[in-house]
Amino acid sequence: MPNVVYDNFYLSNEIEDQFNSHLDLQQFCTIDNTLTGTAGMLRKIHVYKATNGTEKLAKGEGNTKSIEVNFTEKEYRILLAQNRFQYFDEEAMTDPMIVPTGTRHAATDLFNTMNADIFAEFNKATLEVTGTAFGFDVFVDAAAKLNLENLEGVSIFGFVCPADMAKIRKALKDDLKYVESFAKNGYVGTVGGINLYTKKDAVAGTVVIATKEAVTLFNKKGTEVEQARDENIRQNSVYSRKYYVAALTDETKAVKITVAGA
Repeated sequence: MPNVVYDNFYLSNEIEDQFNSHLDLQQFCTIDNTLTGTAGMLRKIHVYKATNGTEKLAKGEGNTKSIEVNFTEKEYRILLAQNRFQYFDEEAMTDPMIVPTGTRHAATDLFNTMNADIFAEFNKATLEVTGTAFGFDVFVDAAAKLNLENLEGVSIFGFVCPADMAKIRKALKDDLKYVESFAKNGYVGTVGGINLYTKKDAVAGTVVIATKEAVTLFNKKGTEVEQARDENIRQNSVYSRKYYVAALTDETKAVKITVAGA
């Protein structure tokens, strides 16, 4: 499909917002920049657990059990995300916005693709809490599922779709009506120690809360950019690619909240 070229008489160009979500999920992951290999290679990830083995012993007694370590092995394929933007010299000369718009969206498209894979891993949470409304109680119950004793320095976050954020505001209005920021704009930043973030493509009726330890992004540092040109027809091609694996590496650090009928 050819690019749409604007006529030179146009005084301005309007560029549609092409982000699926502006929320960068990499900030909510554990980042591992040691990824090596090529697309399709198998990456085996071990999720470890250990049993308790401490016993209270009397004189002459010894341990009757030992600490045992086991792991669940998960297999992931290294992903290659690549896109291509093509344009002709004549298009670039006719409308100077063609090239910057196309190259900018190449970065946007890679961002959206990686973001979607990270979010899919958060949605694999196996711990669940079911409630009847998005009130204070259901968030407290979900945070308790994380089984954290020391909350100092621990950041718990949750992803909420816009429609559900409105329901949370309504459910908490009696608790927050005296908070100045809530009175002005309905702001809900933290509920029960959980920082809530609006995510446009989150699933309605479901909120996933987690800590950064839940999902690891195995990342090959840098984004590769390669250019090619067909001199005969004056066509230019720009390729952008990224290698990565997103994985749910700690199932004890993510909880899915589901509200019936939401």
